[in-house]
Amino acid sequence: MRPRVKAGLLEMLPDLLEDFGGRCRKWQHATVDQAVDVVRTKTDAFHVKRLDGARQRLALCDECVAGLSGRLLLYDADEFLDLGNGGGAGIGGHNESLEIYPTLNRPSMAEHSRRGIDPPDLSEKGGLKGGEPQRSDDRLFIQLLAFGGCSNSIAIKRELDSLPMETIVYEDLNDPQGIAILALSRDPNAFVDCLRPALSQHIFGSLTYKPEFTMFGRTYSLGYEPDLNETLIERPRRTVLNPDWRWGVWYPLRRSGAFAQLPADEQRRILAEHGAIGMAFGAGDYVHDVRLACHGLDRDDNDFILGLVGKELFPLSAVVEAMRKTQQTSLYLDRLGPFFIGRKLGASPR
Repeated sequence: MRPRVKAGLLEMLPDLLEDFGGRCRKWQHATVDQAVDVVRTKTDAFHVKRLDGARQRLALCDECVAGLSGRLLLYDADEFLDLGNGGGAGIGGHNESLEIYPTLNRPSMAEHSRRGIDPPDLSEKGGLKGGEPQRSDDRLFIQLLAFGGCSNSIAIKRELDSLPMETIVYEDLNDPQGIAILALSRDPNAFVDCLRPALSQHIFGSLTYKPEFTMFGRTYSLGYEPDLNETLIERPRRTVLNPDWRWGVWYPLRRSGAFAQLPADEQRRILAEHGAIGMAFGAGDYVHDVRLACHGLDRDDNDFILGLVGKELFPLSAVVEAMRKTQQTSLYLDRLGPFFIGRKLGASPR
């Protein structure tokens, strides 16, 4: 027997993001005047939870099935909720851990007008933990600043070690007097209130700033992570500060608009091909990565920043070479780089 959803207001919450780099779908309201059946529960099935705590198994459908009055049609291509009798409403944010909350009362138009437009939910979302969905407003911000004209990188590191924020100094492989400073903090104000004044000190005065290598981004979730704090804070922090993983390759990228226009299933397939390569290199302890979103934070309007770190340099080059053959890199990137390559002098954990 197909699962049923009671009549009332279905609120599609913005709990989840698409796969790495995908768009964040908006949430909508839809009114159902009668109980509805869920169609095709074996097609791309996922679980949902109702407001009363009951769990149901729903599914995404590949195409609309006409003439099914009173049935709930969830299909990925057009994100459409069929309310029967020709009615419908857009929905979004569906994923394996999507939650649907039926409520008993729909606000009147007057109430809606008084309340105004609902603000977006900016929290990061994770999978269920202890039976409850995870939410967090905690993120790690990371900035890379590159300089030339450095004659004493040890002295630079010593100066940065006194700061109340974690930093790394890389010696630039491609510039004999080049360095890069990698700084991380949960509070973006720290980069202006702490790091900026420090870089105005006399010891940094002889350095030549290289703006083309500046990168600034934030950690983010995909929506299904089993431990949100581990994903957003602890894992990226351990990765960049690990004293054994001294080599680093950092670069920005921008996806093409054509990728965003692909069906969600096709996007997931393309990203899975790309991700499988990274997982294989990580399993061998060859390469470990940090992924940052930089929408609106990058001077060249890039979308993401990738940091590849490891014990040796060659695997970092090898993984980039392997990923050049994937559909994502070969077909759906507008630009990649510039690449900063350096070896870590040492980290200053706090």
